[in-house]
Amino acid sequence: MNFIKENLKGFILAILIAIPAFIIGAKFPLIGGPILAIIFGMILNPLVKDKSSYEKGIRFTSKKILQYAVILLGFGLNLNVVLETGKQSLPIIVSTITTSLLIAYFLSKAFKIDSKIATLVGVGSSICGGSAIAATTSVINADDDEVATALSVIFFFNVLAAIIFPQLGVLLNFSTESGNAFGIFAGTAINDTSSVTAAASTWDSMFNLSTQTLDKAVTVKLTRTLAIIPITLVLAFIQTKKTKTTEIYNWKKIFPLFIIYFIIASLITTILTNFGVDQSVFSPFKTLSKFFIIMAMGAIGFNTNLVKLIKKGGKPIFLGFTCWIGITIVSLFMQHALNIW
Repeated sequence: MNFIKENLKGFILAILIAIPAFIIGAKFPLIGGPILAIIFGMILNPLVKDKSSYEKGIRFTSKKILQYAVILLGFGLNLNVVLETGKQSLPIIVSTITTSLLIAYFLSKAFKIDSKIATLVGVGSSICGGSAIAATTSVINADDDEVATALSVIFFFNVLAAIIFPQLGVLLNFSTESGNAFGIFAGTAINDTSSVTAAASTWDSMFNLSTQTLDKAVTVKLTRTLAIIPITLVLAFIQTKKTKTTEIYNWKKIFPLFIIYFIIASLITTILTNFGVDQSVFSPFKTLSKFFIIMAMGAIGFNTNLVKLIKKGGKPIFLGFTCWIGITIVSLFMQHALNIW
């Protein structure tokens, strides 16, 4: 009862921020609920004078609810479909992820960018935007300002990609008779699902391809999502080594429990789908996952120092831009090398 009493006010506040962000974000997917929730939380922050009674609930939502969101994300992954698509797209995915992480690492050293922000931007750019940041945040113990900075950077380049990439595809002479090539491009070079969907749907409508491009892009995007597992494990191992304690090789520290549950959720989805259960059965879990992420982002926005966020903005934006350009170039190069484009 004590736990509920201490966390209830902050938890309810996060829900109240999340509801309008979720509804409006569904109508304007290019912006999306998570970014709206951060903005709403920031707006609400100065209006609440005494924040002490909300602190524990807000912290619980921004940390634990974020982990539950990642677990529920696993119910959107049919591993059979992902692995089938991975045969074609895996070399591109591995190359783009490696490129982004290396860029983030070296630029953080060269320009003295906060290492946690650099990690979040690198992982978010290369894997799956908000979901990857959600998983990584818990592992590297990033604070709310760092998460808000990384998400803002990712959002900015998501919007640019969704607008620019269809026209870029035309300039580069992607096939207009099939959605395969542009679908792989969108799925590997754009990080957030909403922007992947927007760019792929635009390509379909431009060339009357029904949902060919969209289906390909979303499946490739799901394949990228699996990279959350090895990336978080590596980061967890690095984090435990930094603590310099006797628990460095404690498997619970190296292998976060929420990632185990994420894998179990993916396996449940795959097994049940193999036995004929329709994929739509898992839609409520995916919807709840999205809502939990929006809740957590609302809590993070409420807990974010806007002045610090603005001051930190320049270098992370440069980092995000460099990661974005690097991923785009490598994706195009790999598609050309594999004769997909």
